[in-house]
Amino acid sequence: MGKPTGFIEFTRELPGKKPVQERLQHYKEFTGKFGDDQLNQQSARCMNCGVPFCHSGCPLGNVIPEFNDAVYKKDWKEAYDVLTSTNNFPEFTGRICPAPCESACVLGINQPPVAIEEIEKHIIEIAFDKGFVKARKPNIRTGKKVAVVGSGPAGLAAAAQLNYAGHTVTVFERDEHPGGLLRYGIPDFKLEKWVVERRVKLMEEEGVVFKCHSNVGVNVSINDLLREYHAIVLAGGSTHPRDLNVPGRELSGVQFAMPFLKQQNKRNSGSDPLANGTIESNVLGEALLAKGKNVVVIGGGDTGSDCVGTSNRQGAISVTQFELLPKPPEGRTSYMPWPTYPMTLKTSTSHEEGAQRQWAIATKEFIGDGKGNLKALKIVDLEWTSGVDGRPAQFTERAGSEREIPCELALLAMGFVHPQHAGLLEELGVELDERGNVKATEKDYHTNINKVFTAGDMRRGQSLVVWAISEGRECARKVDEFLVGQSLLETKDHFLISA
Repeated sequence: MGKPTGFIEFTRELPGKKPVQERLQHYKEFTGKFGDDQLNQQSARCMNCGVPFCHSGCPLGNVIPEFNDAVYKKDWKEAYDVLTSTNNFPEFTGRICPAPCESACVLGINQPPVAIEEIEKHIIEIAFDKGFVKARKPNIRTGKKVAVVGSGPAGLAAAAQLNYAGHTVTVFERDEHPGGLLRYGIPDFKLEKWVVERRVKLMEEEGVVFKCHSNVGVNVSINDLLREYHAIVLAGGSTHPRDLNVPGRELSGVQFAMPFLKQQNKRNSGSDPLANGTIESNVLGEALLAKGKNVVVIGGGDTGSDCVGTSNRQGAISVTQFELLPKPPEGRTSYMPWPTYPMTLKTSTSHEEGAQRQWAIATKEFIGDGKGNLKALKIVDLEWTSGVDGRPAQFTERAGSEREIPCELALLAMGFVHPQHAGLLEELGVELDERGNVKATEKDYHTNINKVFTAGDMRRGQSLVVWAISEGRECARKVDEFLVGQSLLETKDHFLISA
């Protein structure tokens, strides 16, 4: 414990952010850094609890009190070693994780929780600055070859761990650069792409091979991979978006959120946003831009929030975000006891930049201008009743609330239902679960195909980046056991080979 009275002396603080009008002029990250004294004080708030619930709150099982103690002592090498014993990519989670560890922080019972996520980000960036982060090539190669399909957080984590175990790993990515969701789905103002490129370069130095423009099941044969590799990890993510099939859905201007975000990320990187094979859009070749338009984002999650921030930066006339569910409470209720993750109201930095947020709204129709273009939405207010668990259970439309609002660009950000089935999964004949995800248990991550494993959103469904990293690590251990009989790779509870 860094300082026994730290949680009494200091309150929670976060680094400052650039003013809204300034950050709307660019797509770069806009959050500052702690000074040395601030970082010391924030780490001092950790109480090193007898039962650290933050461990169980974190899907990776991060050893949080220990790295907080090292930060307080300014022992940056120890802090880095502890943090990376469970987390391959703290530079990602320290920027974009919703921090379920903080919801489980014991201090959070009656005070603001420890700023774990920010401390995590500072540890890894200081480690890079001080030269602690170096390529770690395995001393011995096993002679086993593993193919990882997909280079999102699950695929990257699986590849890194399997490489540390001594296997020869090749990652197949259908886009032009590695990173998956990290590169193409998350806006630069939350995660600049040099952060992803820095990690990919390090993995290449460690021996991982990345093959881009390699769409397995399209221009790369799955049968070739089955012949050439001793094991295959499917980590393609959950990429089939949930649709809204109401009248007018076919109009130009009604688009899924991910192509909209992906196009802007490609523009930021200097790539052609309309290059063949890179945009999953229902209107192929259409540039999706919010400039000069009334934008409505349908869906209240993180992807919807990202659309809000991107639309404002593109110069939208107005930005409105709809959520089907009622407005969440601002604090925990009796149905959200500590240390569970609370479904409370969350206001993102994109919301701070300007958006009209509306809850309990249903979209009834997309209205066209007679030329195939979207011009308005027909919407209605909903009245919800709660179930015995306090959650919204049923809704009815409020009589007389139906109305039209102007809209030239509607972005569907209602989540993802399952991975893409056409191509790889259908050709492979892999078994799916009742939700359409690749079927495999957390016990072994093994599909019904002998040497084929799966991890991340492709297996568990749409989830968090931190869960994807956890899945990739756990899957890698099972693949290692499959290949050599036993594994020295760490689990959430045993840190045998640090990453």
